[in-house]
Amino acid sequence: MKKNVLLAGLILSVILGDPCIAQDMAYKTPPKEIADIALAKPSPSVVISSNGQWLLLLENVPFLLVEELAEPEYKLAGTRVNALFGPSRREGFSGAALLDIKTKKEYPITGLPADGNILEAEWSPLSTRLALVVREKDGYYLWMVSTADRTAKKYSPRRLNRTSSSPGPSGNIAIRAAWLDEETLILPAVLSDRGSFPVQSPVPQGPVVQFSDGQASPARTYQDLLKNPYDEQLFDHLFTSQPVCFSPNGEKEIGRAAIYSQISLSPDKHFLLVTTIDRPYSYTVTMRSFPQTTAVYTPQGTLVKEINKRPVLPDGMGYDTTSPFPRNYGWRPDKPSTLYWVEAQDEGNPRVNKAPFMDVVYQLDAPFGGEKQPLAKTTLRFQGIQWGDENFALISEASRQTRRIKTYIFAPGQPDKQPELLFDLSTDDNYANPGAPLLVYNAYRRKVLYTDKTHSELLMISQGASPQGDMPYVSSYALKTRKNTILWRCTAPYYETVVEVIDPAKLQFITSRESVSEPVNYFLHDAKKKKVEALTAFATPYPQLEGMKVEKMQYKRADGLDLTATLYTPVGYDKERDGRLPVLMWAYPREYRSANDAAQVRGSKYLFTTINYRSPVFWVTRGFAVMENVEMPIVGSNGAEPNDSFIEQLTSNAEAAAQAIYSLGVGDTSRMAVGGHSYGGFMTVNLLTHTHLFKAGIARSGAYNRTLTPFGFQAETRTYWEAPEVYYAMSPFNYAHKLSGALLLIHGEADNNTGTFPIQSERMFAAIQGHGGIGRFVLLPYESHSYSAKENILHLLYEVDTWLEKYVSRK
Repeated sequence: MKKNVLLAGLILSVILGDPCIAQDMAYKTPPKEIADIALAKPSPSVVISSNGQWLLLLENVPFLLVEELAEPEYKLAGTRVNALFGPSRREGFSGAALLDIKTKKEYPITGLPADGNILEAEWSPLSTRLALVVREKDGYYLWMVSTADRTAKKYSPRRLNRTSSSPGPSGNIAIRAAWLDEETLILPAVLSDRGSFPVQSPVPQGPVVQFSDGQASPARTYQDLLKNPYDEQLFDHLFTSQPVCFSPNGEKEIGRAAIYSQISLSPDKHFLLVTTIDRPYSYTVTMRSFPQTTAVYTPQGTLVKEINKRPVLPDGMGYDTTSPFPRNYGWRPDKPSTLYWVEAQDEGNPRVNKAPFMDVVYQLDAPFGGEKQPLAKTTLRFQGIQWGDENFALISEASRQTRRIKTYIFAPGQPDKQPELLFDLSTDDNYANPGAPLLVYNAYRRKVLYTDKTHSELLMISQGASPQGDMPYVSSYALKTRKNTILWRCTAPYYETVVEVIDPAKLQFITSRESVSEPVNYFLHDAKKKKVEALTAFATPYPQLEGMKVEKMQYKRADGLDLTATLYTPVGYDKERDGRLPVLMWAYPREYRSANDAAQVRGSKYLFTTINYRSPVFWVTRGFAVMENVEMPIVGSNGAEPNDSFIEQLTSNAEAAAQAIYSLGVGDTSRMAVGGHSYGGFMTVNLLTHTHLFKAGIARSGAYNRTLTPFGFQAETRTYWEAPEVYYAMSPFNYAHKLSGALLLIHGEADNNTGTFPIQSERMFAAIQGHGGIGRFVLLPYESHSYSAKENILHLLYEVDTWLEKYVSRK
């Protein structure tokens, strides 16, 4: 292990002048004021029980160590796993506690192994128990906590297989178990007779051959794909699991061992919907596109019905493309055991195949021996259904090309009844968005629409976007009159959003609340009685930043487009006394179809500043005026694609931001730096090669030569061969000879993001060096697209600080 870490230090090399000389190979740390913030203990993560009685407080592990990243890792079929049959690069949680919402009393969860980390957590259906997946030295195990005694107990000595585990939206850490009751659940486990890892022969049995059959199969530049037969053996060894039913009486294997991508219990708990991954595997797409079989089993493992066999899925390119095969299999939450799924009517490609309806939704009732029944049709691409009952549900369809989303009211029990249009919105128009309808648990403990018996109104939860920024609210939406009546709204100087509704009839809910000076904490509201109770009192992790001024800047681009940025200035700064400051801008470009949508104010000026390695706010402590979330809209209009004028609009955005900070009397525009991560890094290098605005740039994990992503990138769906001039103009690699300012390139050595191969930074640096530009290239050992090792993150901050001090801070 120590040998691997030593080699990691050698990779953290920086080539300066002589391409044969590597310098600064040892890890370094930033100044104390930056390190103290970087190492500050974060607030706990919170998971609310479904019955509204408990808050689960999870102590975050903020970093991994580089020696942990150096552990064996297997990069297979578009994912990364470790030798313990679990996801690699997951920090997890070091401890947990339960907070009783009624009494406000906090109870530590005891009994957990001292050397274990919690990977995932999930409440039982009635919230009397809490299931935990805990990583121990030799694998992942199921632990159970009863809310009665708050003591964790190892539920089984059987190792779990968590290779298909991944965080859900917003970092969701749910286990996604199939719960039969409060103490019985089904999870995939490591095979009991799992042998040793396959051994790769040093002598190949032949070449690796791929074949194109004459049909167009464009694909994005995925990484970590299978490469040879040995990778296939590893994939089988690591991802094959055995479904096991865990209960107080022990464990029982269910069905056969396979590679599972879905195990879902029907609402009445009589059936399991199972999707398995089949051979032959592909070397050009990820595992989600491998052949699949979807079938229904009993919870005892008996096959009821094979529903669908899908061949390998080609990687669709272009607006609104999708699978040409049946997709999105799931259970209707409002029925005991009814399957539904979607079938494309245009073979998944609307540009090639025109059809009056893009998608049809079908359903099939248990025992699944009848004919599929059409349930609904969509003229645009199907997005989802929010179920209510046989007489009331909402179905959504959308177009990425036009950036429109439509929502209809329809009656699932009357498929011949014409759906009624409810919302027709631009996906970029946050101001017009009324929010999302509240979902509540039904008798099956599944989420369905909350509405009155006559289906006349919905309870909506909205982010509350407005010209004053986001001010979330709860409203009652009358379906007949289309009137939206606000029942509760957060008020200045707080940003407060609803995270869980306890009792919709009484308007009792839990919010997360924060302000510029107060970190996120949780509050219990009784909106009808106008009562508010604090549930948590997490202190600020950064007391040294108290008094830092934060403001929302609003200004205009040369063409009149409204723009915003968040400005941070140092504690105690007075522009009259202290004069102008050096400026650090941090941004990420986004594409829009409408100038009006692009001009909308996004975010809130009342947010607490949470700082991690991605944040530029560290440099407020070093005397910078920091502009974060600097708007960089790229707008397509009058039939033109946004990227047709990418460089011109990017330049105009940056010029407007520079003029705005100068006009405030805060920024010294002769001492400006710009930076960003991923597409923000790509933006940074474009700004340094096309403008003379910045003395320095920090570009992290970007892609700089778009010919290496020829089948599209970001929101660009045209291929290189369809729009070569766009790809050329947007590639800063082609303009390396025009670099203005000093460019710091940083990249993870093991970047797994589509398109951002480390070679992108390597070749960009070589081009800069070859033309005599000022540059520095840092390759972080073992890091992926996001960085996680403490040593690497501290060194990253050191590099950026040193670069800014050398090229920007000094007058």
